[in-house]
Amino acid sequence: MLEAIGVGSLQEIFDRQIPAGVRLGRALDLPDGLPEQDVYEHLRALAARNTSTEDELSFLGAGMYDHYVPALIDMLMERSEFLTPYTPYQPEISQGGLQVMFEYQTAISELTALPVSNASVYEGPSAVAAAGYLAKLHNGASRIVVSAGLHPHSIETLRTNAHGYGMELVEVGLRDGVTDAEAWAQAIDADTSAAIFAQPNFYGAVEDAAALGAAAKAAGTPVVVAQIDPITLGVLKAPGECGVDVAVGEGQSLGNRLDFGGPSFGLFAAREEYLRRMPGRIAGETTDVDGRRGFVLTLQTREQHIRREKATSNICTAQALNALAGVVYLSWLGRRGIVELGELLLARTHYARETLAAIDGVEKLHAQPVIREFALRLDADLDVEAIRRHCASEGVNPGVDLYALTGREADRGGLLVAITERRTRADIDRLAATLGRAIDLAAQGSSAQATVAA
Repeated sequence: MLEAIGVGSLQEIFDRQIPAGVRLGRALDLPDGLPEQDVYEHLRALAARNTSTEDELSFLGAGMYDHYVPALIDMLMERSEFLTPYTPYQPEISQGGLQVMFEYQTAISELTALPVSNASVYEGPSAVAAAGYLAKLHNGASRIVVSAGLHPHSIETLRTNAHGYGMELVEVGLRDGVTDAEAWAQAIDADTSAAIFAQPNFYGAVEDAAALGAAAKAAGTPVVVAQIDPITLGVLKAPGECGVDVAVGEGQSLGNRLDFGGPSFGLFAAREEYLRRMPGRIAGETTDVDGRRGFVLTLQTREQHIRREKATSNICTAQALNALAGVVYLSWLGRRGIVELGELLLARTHYARETLAAIDGVEKLHAQPVIREFALRLDADLDVEAIRRHCASEGVNPGVDLYALTGREADRGGLLVAITERRTRADIDRLAATLGRAIDLAAQGSSAQATVAA
């Protein structure tokens, strides 16, 4: 092969193509190889350093949640016809796979009250970025207005993508935990392509989605996008009923485990006018020549399937397996089950919020209604990370350090606490006791330091 392409060695190919200035210029500094058994033991030791939610009492959230995953989901996901397929380049042959996509789309459309859903995207933040690109394609405007209540990962993903297609990102701040309605209305103008907020927002607060949507529409014709938590839609009004044009979100909480940050899926639903701008694939229902019910791949906007200049995404198919878990989970819960789950989360979250806010040195970050997550503020002289480390030493993860995740000065001393159905009242009481002890120790340390300084 080298002779056929006119080179003397593999290295010569690299030398021709890779500039000398970016080459390493030396051999890789790699350790000697190990026997397979030793490698296994090494990897096993590394894995043992991980801590899972089976090993500690976790109140982490911020977009990824420790929900119970029924055994039914694993049983179906591990069937070879679902587990092994990749992109269906001759999709109509894979009727079972297409039906899964169709049933998933139907469930998401019913959940969001929006008529069109695709067959999933990679995860929540990339779904937000794809919604921004859809808006640009739809109206050609150059600005995206985004609430600071959006997940910081989504904001950064959106900012990166917006830079790539030449758009300006304008961030609107919060007032008492929710989007500043006056600043939101002022920020949206005729050159706004999309107005994006989260429901509930990153700090757990329930936004007035209808008011935010109406204010955006009054300023012109931007695409109104809501980043949603699908679990909360059992108790919140659906985005399609609030004037939202596009609903996107992280699907991990629908039947997918945390998996140490492993793959999840993003949901994407919209009004019908945006159908041809949507990323990914859409499966449709039809009848075959014999009149039997069948399924087809109705729309696919990946560059592998159509001309690259007309493609709107490179969304791949690995997440279809995670989306299968999502639709099985929703079917398992049922219409009443998702309402009951939402009501359970409301009750436990209220109990947890009031119990923790009663601890000396802790207060609510905002007074807005919450469903499954809430933000607290610790006294200014307390070290949040030191408190989290002390709680971890007792087998409790109290939540997310807000400042470490957002970098916003207003979030310094903030703690974001998430509740799922796996966290019982006894678990919440244990968190309160552990957090109280950790705060007492941190306060004593601060007093000692102040004495030494004096």
